[in-house]
Amino acid sequence: MATLAVNGGGGAAAATHTQAYLEGRAVKETRVLISELCRHFYTLGWVSGTGGSITIKVHDDSIPKPQQLILMSPSGVQKERMEPEDMYVLSGNGTMLSSPSPKPYPHKPPKCSDCAPLFMKAYEKRDAGAVIHSHGIESCLVTMINPMSKEFRITHMEMIKGIKGHGYYDELVVPIIENTAYENELTDSLAKAIDAYPKATAVLVRNHGIYVWGDSWINAKTQAECYHYLFDAAIKLHQLGLDWSTPNHGPTRNFKLGLGSNGNVNTSAKAVTEGSDYGSGLFPRCIVLDIEGTTTPISFVSEVLFPYARDNVGKHLSVTYDTAETQDDIKLLRSQVEDDLKQGVAGAVPIPPGDAGKEEVIAALVANVDAMIKADRKITALKQLQGHIWRTGFESNELEGEVFDDVPEALEKWHSLGTKVYIYSSGSRLAQRLIFGNSNYGDLRKYLSGFFDTAVGNKRETPSYVEITNSLGVDKPSEILFVTDVYQEATAAKAAGLEVVISIRPGNGPLPENHGFKTINSFAEI
Repeated sequence: MATLAVNGGGGAAAATHTQAYLEGRAVKETRVLISELCRHFYTLGWVSGTGGSITIKVHDDSIPKPQQLILMSPSGVQKERMEPEDMYVLSGNGTMLSSPSPKPYPHKPPKCSDCAPLFMKAYEKRDAGAVIHSHGIESCLVTMINPMSKEFRITHMEMIKGIKGHGYYDELVVPIIENTAYENELTDSLAKAIDAYPKATAVLVRNHGIYVWGDSWINAKTQAECYHYLFDAAIKLHQLGLDWSTPNHGPTRNFKLGLGSNGNVNTSAKAVTEGSDYGSGLFPRCIVLDIEGTTTPISFVSEVLFPYARDNVGKHLSVTYDTAETQDDIKLLRSQVEDDLKQGVAGAVPIPPGDAGKEEVIAALVANVDAMIKADRKITALKQLQGHIWRTGFESNELEGEVFDDVPEALEKWHSLGTKVYIYSSGSRLAQRLIFGNSNYGDLRKYLSGFFDTAVGNKRETPSYVEITNSLGVDKPSEILFVTDVYQEATAAKAAGLEVVISIRPGNGPLPENHGFKTINSFAEI
C-alpha cells in the first residue's frame, strides 16, 4: 500500500493525517467494511462488471464530521474481489492521503473511483456519512419508462418509510438527471439536483443508475435497498398497467380511460387525460385543497378541534411530559414565546426553565397555548402540539373528522381520472392525516397523494405556492388547481401561476366585491 502523508491544518483534522492514524483501527475497519459491502452489493447486481462504487467516512467521535477521513473504492476493478488494502483514503476536503500499490497483470494500474467528485458533492452539501453508487438494473430501467420525466414519484408503499423523512402516506420524489459519456461530467447536474431537492437522499441518472447517501453507512445501505425495492415495484406495476404514483396504484390513465366498455378508444376520456390547463376547460393534472372552509366546515375547526386542544393541553402535557415528542413540542413553544415576548405579542407569558418544576412549566405553556388558539395563530409550534393532542382524541374516538357531503365522491372521481389530489393547510400534516383518515365518511387518505403544511411557507405568500409547484413536478403551474375559501390565499396562488377557484361554503367569511375569481358551492362543480 502506497501512502502519501499530507500535513494540513491543526488540531483534530491534522491528527487524522498521521501515518499512525492512517494505519489505525478505525481506518482498517472501514477498509474491511467497504470490501464486505461491495461483495454483498455484487450479489444484488449493483456493482457487476466493475460498475458502481461506494465511499464511507471513517467514524471517529473525536473528529468533527466534515473533517473525518473518507475512504473510496477504486475504479475499474472487480468489486466482489476487492481487498481492504485496495481502498483510497482522502481527507475531509478530498485531498488524497493514501492510495493502493499496483498489482501485477492482468490488473490495471490503481485509480480512485470516477465517482469521487460526485461523492464529494454529497459530503459537502448533505453532510453525508456514506454514499453508494449502484448500477442496479431497477434504477436504470425505471428512468426509461418515461424518457421525458425529470423525477421518479411514488406514494403509499410500505418501503417508503425506509427513506429518511418519509412516511407511508408521503410522496417520495427522486430527481432524474441525464447521463453523460464520463462519470465526472455528471458532477454539476448532480449538485444542482441536490440543491433543487433538499429533501432528497438520492439522485437517479437516466439509463445509468443511482447515487444514494445517508448519515452513516447503515442509513445509506438501508435507503439504497428501499429505493431498489420501490423501483422494482414500479416497474412491475407498470407492466401490469397500474400506476405506481397514485395512492391506490390503480390502472394507468391510458389503460383505464383510453378504452371504452366495448374496447374502442374513448376520445372524450382521452381528451381529459391529455389536457393540462384547467383554464382551457380541460381537467387539471393536480388539485390542491385547503381544509377549513373548503373540504371541512369552519365550525368543525373552531367549535370542535380548537376547544378540544385547549381543554386538553394541560392533561396532554402532564401525561406525556417526559417523552421526546413532547419535549420537542415544548422546545418549539419556548422559542416561539421568546420571540413573542420580544415583539410584545398580547397573551404571551414567560415560560420558567425546566428545573423550575413540571407544574409551573405546564401552567405557563397552557396560558400561552390558550392565547395562541384564541388569536387563531398559524404558527408551527402551536400546530405541532395541537396535532399531537388531536391524535389522542382520534385514537380514543373522542374526535371524528368532518368533511362536506360532496367531498368523498369528488375525491373518488378525481382519483379514478388519475388526477393527483393534495392537501395544503395551516394545520400540521399529522392533523391533516387525522382528519381525512378518521372522517365521517371513513378513511379518505387513499384518494390523497400528499400533504403540505406551513413548512413550505405561509399560505398567504406567493413563494409557498412556487415551492408546492416545484415539489409536484408539473411542467407549468397552471396544471395545478388550488381550491380555497380565503381571498388572500387565492391571490397568492394566482400570482404563482396556479389556476384558482374559491370555495363558497356555509359559515365562510365574505369575499371582496369584484374579486375576479371563479367560485364554486360544491366540488361537483369542478
